[in-house]
Amino acid sequence: MAFVEIPFTVEPNYAGWRLDRYLGEKLKRASRTQVQRIIKEQLVQDGPHKLKPSTPVVAGMRLRIRRPEVTEPEGLPDRLEVLHDDPDVLVVDKPAGLPVHPTARYFKGTATTILGRDHRSEDGVRPDPAHRLDRETSGVLVCGRHREATRALKLAFAPPKGGAGRLVEKTYLAIVHGDPAFETTRLDRPLALVGEHAVRIRMSIVAPDHKSAQPAATRVRVVERRRDAAGRPFALLECALETGRQHQIRAHLQAAGHPVVGDKIYGPDEAIFIRFTEGALTPVDREALLLERQALHAASIVFPHPATGERIRVESPLPDDLRWFWDGLQVQGALGP
Repeated sequence: MAFVEIPFTVEPNYAGWRLDRYLGEKLKRASRTQVQRIIKEQLVQDGPHKLKPSTPVVAGMRLRIRRPEVTEPEGLPDRLEVLHDDPDVLVVDKPAGLPVHPTARYFKGTATTILGRDHRSEDGVRPDPAHRLDRETSGVLVCGRHREATRALKLAFAPPKGGAGRLVEKTYLAIVHGDPAFETTRLDRPLALVGEHAVRIRMSIVAPDHKSAQPAATRVRVVERRRDAAGRPFALLECALETGRQHQIRAHLQAAGHPVVGDKIYGPDEAIFIRFTEGALTPVDREALLLERQALHAASIVFPHPATGERIRVESPLPDDLRWFWDGLQVQGALGP
């Protein structure tokens, strides 16, 4: 039987956490029982001591999940378009459907695999992503070309401390259901992972005084409005992040009454996501989604260069699948209000 290994290196901000809590943070789709089984049956560490769920992790600890190789989905994207490249930074255009890092379902078909295969430096160092994009989200992905650059970039992408402004400006394009009552707005709604949903990774809008509340704000501007042949309204939105919480744009837009087209978690029914993970999407599900993936695209990022401090701006145009969907709609004005 063939095996694959998924490596983890404990980051400094997780030092002192219990091992099961750390892995639960890294494997958000795994239940607590699954994490316990992984520790017992699949976790490998280069060291003399047996790992237990209660083992505290330390910065720099290297762990590996060793599991039987599974058949990965076919037809995954196999290349990354380069948007910016210099001795310190590589910025690529991640296609939809490609996970950034290995997961239980994806191992070889990931952005990090392609980075290691096609974009290593002359001394063999693989570019390392400085932030994350959801598998179904396309767009700009910033990577450090060496350890010092990656460390500086990750610090720039981290949430600001003490109320200081963000060092990185991220702007997304989203195609959503409905006809927004605004031209511009600011969605200031705290988020938390409260575990009340069937999908464990779904974020909830909570009160500011909720014990797990994370401040979250998104500035939204309507770029264009259109309708389909049946008269159903859609909007193309530009979303600028003031904070960078998990699923922030998707959760905010769903709460505002304008879920992202194709969103399996924050769309018409979160049970669609469960059926998707089980390979059991129905024709009714596909009709409700309209697209095979969520219509969210990381369109631009402005960040400080890790070596010079210069503000670097990188953009990615709306990809073909979202452009095809949008161009297939009719300009709203042609159909009346």
